Amino acid sequence: MFLTFINLFACFHATKLHFFLQISKYFCTFAANFQVSTINSQLSNINREILRLAWPSMLANITIPLVGLVDMTIAGHIADAAAIGGIAIGTMLFDLLYWNFGFLRISTSGLTAQAYGRKDRAECHGQLQHALKIALLGAVGILLIQWVFVTVALRLIPCSVTVAEQARTYFFVRIWAAPATLSLFAFKGWFIGMQDTLSAMLIDLIINAVNMIASYVLAVYTPLGVVGVAYGTVIAQYAGLILAAVLLITRYREAFVQLFHALPKPITSTVKMNADLFVRSLCFMIIYIGYTSLSSRYGDDELAISSLIMKLFMLFSYFVDGFAFAGEALIGRHWGERQTGQAVSYSCARLVTYLHLWCVGVGVVFALCFAFWGEQFISLLWPDVLSVALSWNYLPWLIAMPVLAAPAFMWDGIYVGSACSREIRNAMIYSAIGFVVVYVAIMGRMGIEAVLYAYFAHLILRGIYLTIIWKHTYDRQSATSAVEGH
Repeated sequence: MFLTFINLFACFHATKLHFFLQISKYFCTFAANFQVSTINSQLSNINREILRLAWPSMLANITIPLVGLVDMTIAGHIADAAAIGGIAIGTMLFDLLYWNFGFLRISTSGLTAQAYGRKDRAECHGQLQHALKIALLGAVGILLIQWVFVTVALRLIPCSVTVAEQARTYFFVRIWAAPATLSLFAFKGWFIGMQDTLSAMLIDLIINAVNMIASYVLAVYTPLGVVGVAYGTVIAQYAGLILAAVLLITRYREAFVQLFHALPKPITSTVKMNADLFVRSLCFMIIYIGYTSLSSRYGDDELAISSLIMKLFMLFSYFVDGFAFAGEALIGRHWGERQTGQAVSYSCARLVTYLHLWCVGVGVVFALCFAFWGEQFISLLWPDVLSVALSWNYLPWLIAMPVLAAPAFMWDGIYVGSACSREIRNAMIYSAIGFVVVYVAIMGRMGIEAVLYAYFAHLILRGIYLTIIWKHTYDRQSATSAVEGH
């Protein structure tokens, strides 16, 4: 089946100009019919609102890879390979730590959006207060276990003594940014829920800009050397936290005042949602760590190529996440309005349809970009790795991935806005099981393609499962909203 895919891809590559013109023609017609052109003055209100909420997140997200690129460039120019490896491992350790706290942003966004739709300002403020308390408790926990965590992790990760020491030094400096980092998860989710992605964007842009500047200055112009990169990250996180506090005070003074009062009531929905999303994060870790570790079994070249494919896929995710965040805000607002019997701003069916159209549209654009320039993208990232033959073997996977992944990304945002954490938790559990089952079933009959098939299976399972159960979920949410509206 995959060989057939490659043959089709080769035919497409031979006639790609004609294909591109046809696709462009159909896409323009499609865009006109659904009024999704940003240039068209008759752009519908619903699409204007989606874009208003999506573009700040996309702009902020695309600066994220620049930070890592600058850090590695600095280390490469002032230190040796051990320092670069130490920063890479140290960064991975923080990814493992903070990934488990991703629920702070997600749950805060969905529940705040619903409270915003109900015009319940007290609960909006309470959601922020509750999230910040969890963030600070989590930060204290991280600081308490830092020595145990880094010691155990470095024993499990195969690396030289020099690299391990560099990673340890980097870790013990950057760990003091934990209170700011986790608090920013809460602030970002809260701003999105308040339909204010612009504030979230400003925070991200300031963090990334300060990170790059401070890391460069401290690493190059002070005796800190490469450790200055870690200090730059700490400074950037607290700069972002200060900006978040300033935005809160100037734009949401009542919410700032509420931070110093007791919560009006226990927010049990937040606790339940956070527990579900924590399980979801663990399943994500299984899949993404499994993808890298399994790829490493097939040789250095295959590991490098699969890693580059994932990096380009993550570039796609930075864009599509903007629409997922918009979905969280708008769907949450919709259900909040229905819970109080208000006239809804937009119908849920139209929101879901248009959000998916935008998301799939982004997927199609990235698929076309990878089809025409995939070899150039990969060669730009790592020119010494790929031969032409290997490029042709792996490009079909890269082309297919954005289109197949788009529904899963978008459904996550829709379910988060609906505060249906159990459903997205179950989707990730089934997807993680699917990833393992598919890999085990076919690993003996093919090489690294078994890993790619398993990864594709998890994306497709997520999208299909969440699509199938949406009608039931929608009917249940509608019945609940009708009861609360009376």
